[in-house]
Amino acid sequence: MKQERIIVLDFGGQYNQLIARRVRECGVYCEVRPYTMSLKELQALAPKGIIFTGGPNSVYEEASPHYKKEIFECGIPILGICYGSQLMAYMLGGRVETAPVSEYGHTEVHVDTDDALFAGVSADTVCWMSHTDYIAEAPEGFRITATTPVCPAAAMACPEKNLYATQFHPEVMHTAEGQTMLRNFVYKICGCVGDWKMDSFVETTIQGLREKIGSGRVLCALSGGVDSSVAAVLLSKAVGKQLTCVFVDHGLLRKDEGDEVEAVFGPEGPYELNFVRVNAQQRYYERLKGVTEPEAKRKIIGEEFIRIFEEEARKIGAVDFLVQGTIYPDVIESGQGKSAVIKSHHNVGGLPDVVDFKEIIEPLRMLFKDEVRRAGVELGIPRELVYRQPFPGPGLGIRIIGEVTEEKVRMVQEADAIYREEVAKAGIAPELGQYFAALTNMRSVGVMGDFRTYDYAVVLRAVNTSDFMTAEAAELPWQVLTKVSNRIVNEVKGVNRVLYDCTGKPPSTIEFE
Repeated sequence: MKQERIIVLDFGGQYNQLIARRVRECGVYCEVRPYTMSLKELQALAPKGIIFTGGPNSVYEEASPHYKKEIFECGIPILGICYGSQLMAYMLGGRVETAPVSEYGHTEVHVDTDDALFAGVSADTVCWMSHTDYIAEAPEGFRITATTPVCPAAAMACPEKNLYATQFHPEVMHTAEGQTMLRNFVYKICGCVGDWKMDSFVETTIQGLREKIGSGRVLCALSGGVDSSVAAVLLSKAVGKQLTCVFVDHGLLRKDEGDEVEAVFGPEGPYELNFVRVNAQQRYYERLKGVTEPEAKRKIIGEEFIRIFEEEARKIGAVDFLVQGTIYPDVIESGQGKSAVIKSHHNVGGLPDVVDFKEIIEPLRMLFKDEVRRAGVELGIPRELVYRQPFPGPGLGIRIIGEVTEEKVRMVQEADAIYREEVAKAGIAPELGQYFAALTNMRSVGVMGDFRTYDYAVVLRAVNTSDFMTAEAAELPWQVLTKVSNRIVNEVKGVNRVLYDCTGKPPSTIEFE
């Protein structure tokens, strides 16, 4: 698919994919690449603009990540953010030093509204700072375009060379007018027209899949979640009966979810695909027996997932392609790039050494979650499926802290069903980004009637988020939490305590493991 693009060069910053996400919100395609990418490779992508991310290093340290100075002479507009701004200053002859006063969090910044980056921005605006170093002296040819009481170069620009830099983070929602700044960069400075539209993505992807697959046979990993469902329907539209969708019920799904998936995608459903359900619950429980380490659980679940597909492929005959619902945050968080590994995913981590398929196809690999949902709506998938609660590939395996057993799965399934039911009844479900129940490995003393109990604690999680890369704990009404807690303790055997998780992301992740 040929379209204009912005490249985010990742120098190890925690907001790398968030920058790409915000640029795409402007209607411009954007992707993250590691700073180790050569200038020749970068230029071959013909980006309309480049963004340097933040990062944890100091630019003047010997081991800090740098880039070839020639990048500033190639005529491509560049925006440096945080570490990226310091790197630009340092490489072009400015001075970067340890700041006399570090800045973190909400900061009032005075900006030059005549600068292209700040067109339409308030002269005094609130931005999100997170830095220990600062630009003590801008390079020759640059002018200061923003300041704070303790940061003399909160932003700088060299319009003649289309070089711009901000010490603060315009990509985070805490920067009040950050999206306006990014929009100014991609449209006013880079000259983009905004051709990243979901209808064209769907149409082009279906055509591309048709051409790639030809007369080949395709096996799709269908979990019933949003990602795999959208991937399956894309393939169904592309190749029809050449597609077989295998749904593995690994026993780690939400309550009754296996039957619900079969009702939608099975023979009575509206989609042209060959649906196969594999009931592998006991097989998974056996493999997970005694395993407590989160990454080990993820990899076991992922490997078993692939093995089952290999077996099903042999049953149905020659299969050329395996389809998976990998999305862009999976790729980045799994460390495929400069960023540290946050977690592995069954889609991109834990694959066995030998896979009995010609090739793996990941049609959603470059999409963020909300873009996947938009693609689903464009494809005509029912909204209740497209907008269902996110669910991790390893399922309840990572919502059960410690060893996974059939009994623990039952407990968390029932607790989660109660929680979702009461949140829906209260009418607050649409306000929440994600909510679910998890089972801790903590047991505590309780009293039920005249009897002493020693049972497990369930923890409830609910977050508000627009992008799933950062999130805040939701302030649920106390009466809802009370009702959920009472029902869980009374109705779920083996649970005598309910907790509520009040932490955001960061420092926590949304899931527990």
